[in-house]
Amino acid sequence: MGDGNNHSMWGHLPLLVRASSKESVEYILQALWRTRLTGLDATDRRIFRDILQLSNDSDLDPLLVCLRVLIRRCVYDNVNKDEIQKLFPAEVLPELQRLLTLLLQKFQREWRQDISKDQIILPRLKSMTWNMANQSVEQTEPAAVMNLQLQSDAQPDVGGRGVKFLLAKDTMEMMLKSMYSIRDQLSEPVSAIAFCLLFIFMSNALSFKPLLLMSGRNTRQTLTSGLMWFSSNITR
Repeated sequence: MGDGNNHSMWGHLPLLVRASSKESVEYILQALWRTRLTGLDATDRRIFRDILQLSNDSDLDPLLVCLRVLIRRCVYDNVNKDEIQKLFPAEVLPELQRLLTLLLQKFQREWRQDISKDQIILPRLKSMTWNMANQSVEQTEPAAVMNLQLQSDAQPDVGGRGVKFLLAKDTMEMMLKSMYSIRDQLSEPVSAIAFCLLFIFMSNALSFKPLLLMSGRNTRQTLTSGLMWFSSNITR
């Protein structure tokens, strides 16, 4: 962003002086963070206009852009608590710098924790075993029982979660054909993702819904070898 644009952006901060208290400015920052993914609704906008004594959104929106930029830099950039005040150029009023610095320091840790909660860490495939299913009167086609052990890196101290499901011949043949096609057509990095997506699709078809993160050559070779073993036993 050029110097002219930066100057124009910071020039909207003095509107905060219209707020009657520190708590009012704190409410604005908290509401902006709370709506970081959805945007402000009409009620929040009305409250903001009342706090800042503004008659329309055309005066409010540039200020909100500036505050969201500040919040984003404070939370996402490599800025320590003691370095927050350095985010402001000299042109920003000293009293505003002090107020916003205090509030951003107050919420920085909490907001960063919120970000870590927002991130989805998918469990990975730790191990896989299998055996042939016991034949029953109702079960006319051979089938295999697949046992997967999943481990979440987000909770390394917690034991893995086991998933067991039945795999029949028609599903096995479809999977093998698709996986060989993926191996032949896609590059190594994309192939890992494609294997994961294909396996999730298969899992949904078999009425269980784990989220697996299977990456690397060894995992794919293990899975493919297991499926080939299933196939050879089911077709006997």
